[in-house]
Amino acid sequence: MKRVSRALNLLAPELICPPNFNHNHPRILNNTHFFPYFKDCVGAIDGTLIAASVPMSMQNAYRSRHGDISQNVMAVCDFDLMFTYVMAGWRGSANDARVFMDCLNNDQNFSWPPNGKYYLVDSTYPNFPRLLASYRQDRYHINSFRDSQF
Repeated sequence: MKRVSRALNLLAPELICPPNFNHNHPRILNNTHFFPYFKDCVGAIDGTLIAASVPMSMQNAYRSRHGDISQNVMAVCDFDLMFTYVMAGWRGSANDARVFMDCLNNDQNFSWPPNGKYYLVDSTYPNFPRLLASYRQDRYHINSFRDSQF
């Protein structure tokens, strides 16, 4: 596991590249379902839980709301499904908003889009300028969008 982590750290600068905020993505521009509504969207931010192996004494902190031992990983992707930012290592009990706020407060590598551009986020994230969060009351699920052309 340590060798894999070291290898990923070495590859990260090649695989995780800062976003290009200077153009509108063709998938947005060429699709009437998305343009003009998402013309200023530059990507999406979300968190996911990944199984973790931690010492018994730390397992409660890494236990997710599902009861699994995991770590919370936040990622930013562009419309080519390329990672533009990744924050890994948070304990599984931490919620997405807490991981996000820590990135803003402590990480110099997080790329805010310029004024007028924004990231899509789910309702667990704050609705800040340059973030567009879904409504908390509505439940969205990926199966609802499986047949879309995007």
